[in-house]
Amino acid sequence: MLKIGRLRPHECRGVSRRELLSAGMLSAIGVSLADVLRWQAEAAEERKAPAKSTILLWLWGGPSHLDSLDMKPKAPVEYRGPYAPIATSVPGIEIGELQPKLAQRAHKFSIIRSLRGTSNDHGIAGTIGLTGNTAGAASLSGQTIAGALQPNHGAIVSKVLGFSPTVPRFITVGGHLHQGKRAITGEGAAALGPMHDPFRLEYHPERGIEIPHLKLAEGLTPSGIDARERLLTEFDQLARNVDRSESISRLDAYYQQAFSLLTKAGSRELFDLSREPDQLRRRYGRFRFGQCCLLARRLVEAGTRFVQVNWSSHVEPVEDTGDGGWDMHDRYFQQYQDRHAWMLDQALSALLDDLDERGLLPETTVVAVGEFGRTPKINNKSGRDHWEHCYSGIVAGGGLRAGRVVGASDRLGEYPINRPATSADLFATVLTQMGIDTTALTTNGLLPQGTVIEELT
Repeated sequence: MLKIGRLRPHECRGVSRRELLSAGMLSAIGVSLADVLRWQAEAAEERKAPAKSTILLWLWGGPSHLDSLDMKPKAPVEYRGPYAPIATSVPGIEIGELQPKLAQRAHKFSIIRSLRGTSNDHGIAGTIGLTGNTAGAASLSGQTIAGALQPNHGAIVSKVLGFSPTVPRFITVGGHLHQGKRAITGEGAAALGPMHDPFRLEYHPERGIEIPHLKLAEGLTPSGIDARERLLTEFDQLARNVDRSESISRLDAYYQQAFSLLTKAGSRELFDLSREPDQLRRRYGRFRFGQCCLLARRLVEAGTRFVQVNWSSHVEPVEDTGDGGWDMHDRYFQQYQDRHAWMLDQALSALLDDLDERGLLPETTVVAVGEFGRTPKINNKSGRDHWEHCYSGIVAGGGLRAGRVVGASDRLGEYPINRPATSADLFATVLTQMGIDTTALTTNGLLPQGTVIEELT
């Protein structure tokens, strides 16, 4: 007989997996984390979860909710800014006038207007946004939050679903995220192991797709590789990044994946955006973020389960340093209007349409969000600074409800007054849509406490 926590007594063979997963005392009965994750994958398959994949558009730097998704036209001028709200395809919902394409597609997504965080430091807030937890986060000054770093949400998906030798489960499009010159934490698999770190791609409008981990020595082309040993030599550096505790078979699987992606024609074509019609590429926008969104669609169509698209790899503490993400303090409105607003409007609208037209939107969750928002009150340099107390995000597809607004902020957009939600809540919702029992993972130390946003499910 067996009794665990509040479980009713059963014979061991009669305890369901779900009861075990929720028990929180797995180690006491000899059940490993690997068992939990395997059961998670099997349970997801049994439940036929509505979402197969997730695309996270990471708006690094922090977009302003008052100028986009949560307009305050009746607020004092020092709050509301220069832009007016416009009607959308959903009666009663308005968004900013610089997002006309998204306004026409409001019936395809929902807006969360009551997200809240606990830090206005990019490094700490970024780690919270990507893992749901402050543990292991590092600030710009170098301060590190105590605790074991948690895995990125995409790494959890990869671990639960298991390593794929052909198409990586978790892909990040863009370089490592930096605050100034300091790399932030929370992008990788942490304790889940390097096998579940994101497979990285980079896109440059001039050079196209680059695969940093698979760069070959000068003069060595995929067609010239006729021996696996030569490829292994090229991947010596990659091998050093794999934890020594990984078994030889797992290391071999890692090499196998790299070999497959590099040498198989079908795999190489996956990253070749030139195979897309020029008209479609123009719909997404012939700029970096637009083409990365198109690549994300290609990846989920090919079987990748979690794609993170970084708007930018850097945020900077100073202005005019190139594409510093959404971290705009000075000349904010000029930069927002000239670049960021219309690019996001075009690329995200094209992504939603493309997924919808291919029948992929019902099984692909799309999230567009940053690590925090920007100050509702305009600063003395005609800009907006960091604001973690209230911000907005977009969610679409994956079986989630569309055409609605979740939560509300106060009259100045400073604090939530209805249905406050955290990044942990958001991704508890996303992972649950993929059939992953987040309660069980939280119990076993993989996720912070997050509550599914029921209004979306």
